[in-house]
Order: sequence, then structure tokens, then C-alpha cells
Amino acid sequence: MSFRIGHGVDIHRLVPGRKLILGGVEIPWDKGLLGHSDADVVCHALSNALLGAIGEGDIGRHFPDSDPRYKDASSLELLQVVMALVKARGFRIGNADLTILAEKPKLAPYREDMQKRLAVVLQVESAAVNIKATTGEKMGFIGREEGMMAEAVVLLESVTTVLG
Repeated sequence: MSFRIGHGVDIHRLVPGRKLILGGVEIPWDKGLLGHSDADVVCHALSNALLGAIGEGDIGRHFPDSDPRYKDASSLELLQVVMALVKARGFRIGNADLTILAEKPKLAPYREDMQKRLAVVLQVESAAVNIKATTGEKMGFIGREEGMMAEAVVLLESVTTVLG
């Protein structure tokens, strides 16, 4: 069996008047992330990690912000498209580990729902998706509540056997 590892990062600015969507879950708060799509940094970082693992660039290459089809698109749905590419390349998810960097709001109450939604799209058990959150300790753009960031690492396993 062969393995691939991918790493992804995404950052978006926080602004008033937008919904906050993280890991496909709407989180009640007075700010949301600014972006062409729903700006879900969790799904974007995860998509970037998956695309990197299969050597397919990043989400900007597949879903450019210059394309009106992706205006206000659900990042969870874009992640489904990325997963179709992963499967087409003969891989499945071993596990995914994600970290969300956000000063506020507290994300612990939403972690399990995010984990379940992502696991469905990734076609794995919830235990294969780990989500952590940390603050910026009041430092930098995260600490000043100007934006949020997410990082993702994925392990892919081949589902095809190579005879040799």
C-alpha cells in the first residue's frame, strides 16, 4: 500500500454582516469570514491538503474567485468535488487532523458537529477526523479578531494494489 501526506492552510478576514461557517457548520456570531465562497477556512485548508497530497495544486486553481459559479458557494460542497478527485486518483482518507486559529467565538460546542459533517464528506468514521482550536493569545491578526486561519494535515492510503 502506498501513502500520501498533504498539508493545507487557509486564512480569511473577519467582517460584520457575513455568516460564520466553519467545517460546514454555521456558528452564531456577529462576524463572518470574507471570501468569494462561504470562506470556510476549515474546508479550504482541508481541500488544499487533499489536493496537495494528490499533486493537484490548490483550491484557487480548481475554484478560482474570478469564476462567478463559486460566488457564495458552499465550501463543504467544494470539498465533495475534491474528494471525487482523491477517489479518482485511487486514494482514500486514512485520517485528517485540523487546527483552527480563532480568538473568538469559543468553538468547542461546535467541534463534534464539524467532525461529523467532515467525516461524511471524507467517507470516514468521525474518529478519523480530529479538530482542534486555539487562540492567538491576543497577538497578531488572530488575537485582534481581524481574521481566522485553519491548518490541515491528511494521510491518504492507496486503494489500488500495484503488482510488481
